[in-house]
Amino acid sequence: MTEERIIDPNITSDDKLWALLSYIFTPIIPIVLLLIEDKKNRPFLKAHYPQALAFGVVAWVVSAVLSPAFFLGCVIWAATFIFQIIWGIKAYNGEYVIIPILTDFVKKQGWAN
Repeated sequence: MTEERIIDPNITSDDKLWALLSYIFTPIIPIVLLLIEDKKNRPFLKAHYPQALAFGVVAWVVSAVLSPAFFLGCVIWAATFIFQIIWGIKAYNGEYVIIPILTDFVKKQGWAN
C-alpha cells in the first residue's frame, strides 16, 4: 500500500474528518456523502469517498462469499477493518490514499479525482 504525501492547504479539518469516517464506516458514510450536495464535489473528499465505497462493497462481498468458511471470513473481515483504520488515519492526516488496483479502477470510471 503506497500513499502519496501531497498535502493540500485547501483541505479543511471537516474534509479530513469526513474522509476518515468514509473509510471507517464504509459503505454507509460514502453513500451519505453522495447525497450531501456541498460535500460530494469537494476535491479531497471526491478522491476518498468513492474508493472507500468501492472498497467497502468489495470487502462485504468477499466476506459474504467466505462466510461459510467461518474462520476465513473472520480473518478477512479483521484484515479489511485494519486497512480501513490505517487508510482513514492517513486521510485524516491530509494524505491521498492509493489502494492498489481499486484506486485506478475508480479513477478510470470517473468516480474519483
